[in-house]
Amino acid sequence: MNREPRQEKVEAVEKLRSGFEQSKSTILTDYRGMNVAAMTKLRRNMRQAGVEYKVVKNTLAKIALHDLGITGLDLFFEGPTAIAMSKTDPVAPAKIISDFIRETRDTSLQVKAGLLNREFIDEVGIRALADLPSREQLLARVAGCFASPLSSMASVLSAPLRNVGYALQEILKRKEEQALAAG
Repeated sequence: MNREPRQEKVEAVEKLRSGFEQSKSTILTDYRGMNVAAMTKLRRNMRQAGVEYKVVKNTLAKIALHDLGITGLDLFFEGPTAIAMSKTDPVAPAKIISDFIRETRDTSLQVKAGLLNREFIDEVGIRALADLPSREQLLARVAGCFASPLSSMASVLSAPLRNVGYALQEILKRKEEQALAAG
């Protein structure tokens, strides 16, 4: 008996496929044992960073990945699975999950595996990704690198003008001393 898939499942697969396709990084987690308050806090942290975090049906997620030609994650879609997807900052999901586990000491949230620019990344790679500076921190460092030479150059360029000012001040001081001595 060969049945057509239900429309809502087709739409769910399409939505997942689109999410996987647009995501710079995707992390699969096992949330078994998390209480509602902890899950709510984690979702809030994700949402604030622009990361989508949702519970998925394993079969539908595998179909969506297969449609994109990605088959390396099949064995990680066992048991309860929630995925974190970021379309902008590839470091954000890993950092948020890592920070959440460290801050709450909640060991019920487990990292399974993930994708970084549609390439497989294991748990060790995700931990390394979490240790990278955030996008904002990197942008601040780059801005600092640009600002430092400019401020140094401004200081160097203003030095001759400053020296002329010191020389004029010294001449004025000597003229005043001569005028007082003569007067």
